[in-house]
Amino acid sequence: MRKLALMTVGAFIFCSTASAQDNCCSADLATPTTDCCSLVGKFDVHDFGSYKLHIYLSGDQMGDASFIVEGIDSLVTMEQPLFKVNAESFDKYLSSIGKPVAHRISDFHLGNTGDNILLVPEGMTEVFKGPQYSGMMSHFAEQYGDAIVALPTGKTEEVKFGSTVTLAGVPFTFLRGASNDFPGADIVIGKDVVYMHFAPAQAHINTLYADTAEGVDARIAELEAALATEANLFVGSHGSPATVDDVKFLIEYLKKVKELRDSSLDANSFSSALIAAYPDLPGVENVANLAKSLYSSK
Repeated sequence: MRKLALMTVGAFIFCSTASAQDNCCSADLATPTTDCCSLVGKFDVHDFGSYKLHIYLSGDQMGDASFIVEGIDSLVTMEQPLFKVNAESFDKYLSSIGKPVAHRISDFHLGNTGDNILLVPEGMTEVFKGPQYSGMMSHFAEQYGDAIVALPTGKTEEVKFGSTVTLAGVPFTFLRGASNDFPGADIVIGKDVVYMHFAPAQAHINTLYADTAEGVDARIAELEAALATEANLFVGSHGSPATVDDVKFLIEYLKKVKELRDSSLDANSFSSALIAAYPDLPGVENVANLAKSLYSSK
């Protein structure tokens, strides 16, 4: 329930920078033809030749991001929005592309997929039904009321970890995600993109990302596996699109966290040492809670 409590206040590691004042599509957008500036949130489009990745940074209370993979003839959605106002913008944009939706993926998040069949990583069907996830969604319903969409009613089809499925003409490889997170997948899209729960960023982490030494190890392993794919774009349901340099930075940062946890006498000295090591890094407000959590499990 600790993770649930963190999630309900929107205390995510890396939040979207989209805002009501910055809600237009990116300037390089060739399609769709909808009036993008009437949408809530921000779309960003990356063209990889054989497919496009449309990234929707919602700007919602939890910094959620959603995705559309555009193949030649059809579309795949991933992690559709939770809030109605964002779902409306997402669906408006989705329709304007002018291609049918062939598949919908819910990896870590349930959103506005209605009665459509959902592709999910193996084991995630039971997680969605389980007490922690269902409790989290119930709390969201209590907290946000009619502002959030109804839970999906469609059946799920599971994809085994380590397998590749071709959807809309694009290969999706489902790798096992970090062991300290829900048992979702890190998904390699084509050969260019890795989707993770949290996009890597050059910022101090918070305890939702990792709150124990084992969790830090799990995130390092996840990032190293992502780097090994030789992709050049790294995205997440929380955070802005990231680069190879962002991934490398976060690996080194997490190794420094491990080093300082082992060498510092207490949480206060750890905090001071970590801030001194990265004096200009955003997210300094997360360090005290990270230190407290790391030392409570030491």
